Amino acid sequence: MEGLGQLGQFAPFLLMFVVIYFFMIRPQQKKAKQEKEFESTLKVGDKIITKSGLHGKVTELGDTTVVIETMAGKLKMERSSISMEMSAALNKK
Repeated sequence: MEGLGQLGQFAPFLLMFVVIYFFMIRPQQKKAKQEKEFESTLKVGDKIITKSGLHGKVTELGDTTVVIETMAGKLKMERSSISMEMSAALNKK
């Protein structure tokens, strides 16, 4: 009976961890996976928006980098700096 009492003390903490996992950790992992998939499916000619707000068109692709053409010229940046949400909204138009 003493073991059940100790388990009862930890039940709220266990429940709190489960709630945090399903409402915070799991959605972040899912979003990170979607962003990684988005980065890998980029191709030359795609119109994109970076996380800092730059608009451009993909002209070259590297393993971890991408070259985009903007009105000011060409810029080389990391693939991870491209915003999946803003680029998707731009391409819907």
